[in-house]
Amino acid sequence: MRKALRPAFTATIPVLCGYLFIGFAFGVMLRDIGFTTPWAFLCSLTIYAGSGQYLLVSLLAAKASLVTVAVMTLLLNCRHIFYGLSFLETFHSMGARKWYMIFSLTDETYSLLCSLKTPSDVDPDAMRFLVAILDHAYWIIGSIIGAFIGGVLPFDTTGIDFAMTSLFTVIFVEQWQASKSHVPAFLGLGAAALSLALLGPQNFILPAMLAICVMLVALRRQLAKEAA
Repeated sequence: MRKALRPAFTATIPVLCGYLFIGFAFGVMLRDIGFTTPWAFLCSLTIYAGSGQYLLVSLLAAKASLVTVAVMTLLLNCRHIFYGLSFLETFHSMGARKWYMIFSLTDETYSLLCSLKTPSDVDPDAMRFLVAILDHAYWIIGSIIGAFIGGVLPFDTTGIDFAMTSLFTVIFVEQWQASKSHVPAFLGLGAAALSLALLGPQNFILPAMLAICVMLVALRRQLAKEAA
């Protein structure tokens, strides 16, 4: 674990820079509707759902029922089911740590794990575990800071949730630069654009993810050859 800490931290620096600001934005928004710093800590510790936490702020402000919150969170974050499919064997081999890996598989952590380069003298499972823990810690710290400062200084929260989009863009660009084959990226962009045009912004995510999975499975041999 000690050997894995340094390379894990280095790999998570982009997420550190993003999560501190995104978590900060969440903390400010949560404080804006009347929830104090301990609530920001508990939400980030136990929910840790990225865009789902942003949705939670709106649902709490609207005094939505627990059932509504659960269903909306499931619909928004069920794309993680598709993410998890590619790590079934990897997480299974990690023993009891797999439960935390499943819980902590956010979009950004998934992106890092997909392209993670482990040094020869470091246990890959230990590095994956530390990457997940560090990302989670960054989000919690950002949320606490945002909720605390939001209670001290006045903030106009208009547009602050755009921080999430900014982080996705940065990670996409980094993966584009690191990858030799851009076919998966073009497939993802094409499927998302077509689904968005046909179904609208409220309903396009799941069909787009399903289409991407089908195309990647169909082309897996060709993509594997290109990667090799």
